Amino acid sequence: MLGRRLAYFIGCIVLWLILTLTRYSPSVILGIILALGVTLIFGKYFSYQPLKLLHPKRFFWLLVYIPVFAWYCLKANLDVAYRVIHPEKPLKPGIVKIKTRLKTDLARTLLANSITMTPGTMSVDIDGDILYIHWIWVRDLDVEKATRDIAGPFEKYLMRIFE
Repeated sequence: MLGRRLAYFIGCIVLWLILTLTRYSPSVILGIILALGVTLIFGKYFSYQPLKLLHPKRFFWLLVYIPVFAWYCLKANLDVAYRVIHPEKPLKPGIVKIKTRLKTDLARTLLANSITMTPGTMSVDIDGDILYIHWIWVRDLDVEKATRDIAGPFEKYLMRIFE
């Protein structure tokens, strides 16, 4: 339990330093205080094996995942923008069910967040290995096809990072 909270705290501090890009003492102290508060509230929900996340192979796949996610996010942004400026392009919104192969709650949560941060899709609910996704353009209601279209680009990388 202490290891999880310590890893969460260190992760929060590193994230704060990356986001603020400062070594100014009051800012660092504020980051430490905020990281401590966030860790006390949410630290118990962090990964069950935090040291496992420090393996260099996982960092490598994280570095690979970032441009992959950015690419799919860019493609989705352009698709939504095209639909906005061409109103005759049909929309077919709906909620689809996808099934993930990810086993850990952390990996499933990050998959749901990756899907939500991609324009045109939004994770609505997670129920075990099933995710319900609101999709701006429902191509298929088949679970396997929807899983391949929505989660496929992200799932294989998240599996290598978190499992």
